[in-house]
Amino acid sequence: MTFFYKTLPIFWMLLKGVLAGPWSAWMPENIAAFEGTCVVIPCRFNYPEELRPSAVHGIWYFNSPYPKNYPPVVYKSRTSIVHESYLGRTRLLGDLNTRNCTLQITRLSPELTGKYYFRGDLGGYNQYTYSEHCNLEIINKPTIVAPPEVVEGSEVELRCVVPDNCPEMKPIVSWTNHEGLAQYSVYGQVEEEGSTWSLISMLKFLPSRENNHQELGCKVNYINTTFEFDAAAILDVKYIPRIVQANSSAEVIQGSPVVLVCAVDSNPLALISWLREGDVLYEEVGRSLTLRLENVTYLQDGIYSCVAENIYGKENHTLALTVMYAPWKPVVNVSVIAVEGDPVTILCSTQSNPEPIITIFKEKKVMKTVVYSSQLALEFSSVTHEDDGEYWCIAENQFGQSGSAFNLTIEFAPLILPESKCTAARDTVQCICAAKSNPEAVIIFKLPTRNVTVNETDREFVYSQRTGYTITSILTLRGEVDSQLYIVCSARNLYGTKDQQLQFHHSNSLMWAKVGPVGAVVAFAILIAVVCYVSQTRKKKNMNESSSFMQTENPPVIYSGDYKTPGNLEKSEYGRHPGSDRRLLNKREDLGIDYANIDFTKLSTKDSYTLTEELAEYAEIRVK
Repeated sequence: MTFFYKTLPIFWMLLKGVLAGPWSAWMPENIAAFEGTCVVIPCRFNYPEELRPSAVHGIWYFNSPYPKNYPPVVYKSRTSIVHESYLGRTRLLGDLNTRNCTLQITRLSPELTGKYYFRGDLGGYNQYTYSEHCNLEIINKPTIVAPPEVVEGSEVELRCVVPDNCPEMKPIVSWTNHEGLAQYSVYGQVEEEGSTWSLISMLKFLPSRENNHQELGCKVNYINTTFEFDAAAILDVKYIPRIVQANSSAEVIQGSPVVLVCAVDSNPLALISWLREGDVLYEEVGRSLTLRLENVTYLQDGIYSCVAENIYGKENHTLALTVMYAPWKPVVNVSVIAVEGDPVTILCSTQSNPEPIITIFKEKKVMKTVVYSSQLALEFSSVTHEDDGEYWCIAENQFGQSGSAFNLTIEFAPLILPESKCTAARDTVQCICAAKSNPEAVIIFKLPTRNVTVNETDREFVYSQRTGYTITSILTLRGEVDSQLYIVCSARNLYGTKDQQLQFHHSNSLMWAKVGPVGAVVAFAILIAVVCYVSQTRKKKNMNESSSFMQTENPPVIYSGDYKTPGNLEKSEYGRHPGSDRRLLNKREDLGIDYANIDFTKLSTKDSYTLTEELAEYAEIRVK
């Protein structure tokens, strides 16, 4: 089918106005024409209104706007001197006095492809080359535009685009080799874009797989000429792949070989892929694809899919491959960090076939167990610092066992430990403050009676050491000990502050503070020995021998970690009975200490803070 179109002269279609500005021009950026035909480049220009030239001249340049570069002259209104390539080929269709610079070029040849610039000449220095230019393209065949997809059963439209920018030559467009198409129709239209014109011939039809690789042609002729330009397009009709053979679901034992086959019918050849749980294992373009699994393991258990796909569609086939295997290494949601009092849920999950027994341990103690389940949740409604530590999640079935360790870290406010105390000796007081916390606490010693606070930065007085969550600070004071002295241990972290007054381990006269930390331990052993010795001597009814250890005026003192008044000490001595002595002796192995007898009657009463070796007599008795 042939169509004939009579195009309108382009230069008559120009708008009367031009771009704003005193020196400005307008022309299409791009324009195309067939080799041997002609082209009209529409053009308008403007110049300052105050210039009133008696005559306006113009020059068209090729590929450069600057005269000093001596570009080829395409057309010049003052003279007929032009570049040899344009002799007899160019003429001005516009009237320069009306600011119309439209140019026609005939007998186009490939070397004329390029950029065209217009220069206005108003006389004297009033000459200006406009930066606006037109790109001319010389072609030798029309353009066939096909849709990106030609799918069986979907209507297709092919477009044959012919430039129509020469009013003197009339193109005729026709299609060839289209008679066998189903439900075809041909129609045409003229399109304008940027003041350039194109003649469009459209061929619509319904493709089938029989039309695949069929060649369709578009031909252009001009009346009263021998010019003929043609182009061809080869149809590429597609259809969705079809899977014609594939395996069905199967159960296998770990270590067995497996062969999976997928055969496909498609046009064009499909990309065939074997996937497991969405991950591509193997893919290839072709008509069939075989996946071989040697010695399958539990890692290869899952859903397998054969997918055949091209850009026009796809088809897939899914099968389940079940592998009997031991549990995977359990996965714990995360190692948890929590604040004391918070609720915490720890989730331990695994995968196996059959499903496993899952147990969570802490220090070999079973915290929770679940049977035949893939996950186990350990819940704490309110965690404490005692829940801190390492945990194990163990999963097992008849094929094996696997475990994972995880940590539960509890952050909590400081706790002052029982070993925190003060010990006085002669001219030295040593205080120990031990605090457990997470994060680590800052320990401060407060001396309210002296309005003083010290911490580990005062290295002359405080020494600190750290073990796990525990920090132990030791304060050492030297000099005379004030009887009113008391010391407060303060431990602080971001969760709180704990203050505790430290207990002094001494008698009413601060004797034990003078002895020192080591002496206090020895004295404790001596006093216990006194009690044991007295008990033994009473059993033997030997009062003479016992008098060498005891004075009726000053009964022996039983030392205790708890502070007691003299009245309490007296009651403790005279109110005891043999049964209590036996109970004390029976515990000597558990205590792991030695016993001694000491006579305090010779202590000086001059200065309760002065205790020398000369003033203390004691004997040591080791009970084996």
